[in-house]
Amino acid sequence: MGSRHLSRSIVLQSLYEGDFRNLKLEEIKAVFERNLETLGRGLEDTDYPQRLLQGILAHWDELNKLIESGAPEWPLEQINIIDRNVLRIGIFELIFGDKKEVPPKVAINEAVELAKHFGGDSSRRFVNGVLGTIYRQLEETLGNQGQASELNN
Repeated sequence: MGSRHLSRSIVLQSLYEGDFRNLKLEEIKAVFERNLETLGRGLEDTDYPQRLLQGILAHWDELNKLIESGAPEWPLEQINIIDRNVLRIGIFELIFGDKKEVPPKVAINEAVELAKHFGGDSSRRFVNGVLGTIYRQLEETLGNQGQASELNN
């Protein structure tokens, strides 16, 4: 398993436990530290999973709103806990992450792989669909902003 994939898996398991136990965001950090120590033995880059978790927690409300906009027929609380947290990871990397470090298509593919590994039968399709919708919305927004700036020049 690749270092980045393992990092995402540790973050996912930490978010899942926090969500399942209804922990405060600050408490998820302690769960993550424990998981990193036990599940991340041999992980060379511990900075990446820490940055990933910190970014997700810092953008928590925004990520939840993006999930709701990408899956409008699904209230956030009704989305499977695994799927909800895979989406948080995928959306964070897609929207807020360093595109040079993790290009958008990689962010989507990695989230789909997490959904396949940890989720249910329909998780892969659901995560792919929601992230695809959000990615298209992002491209439209950026495309329109680019056109507007071209008109202003």
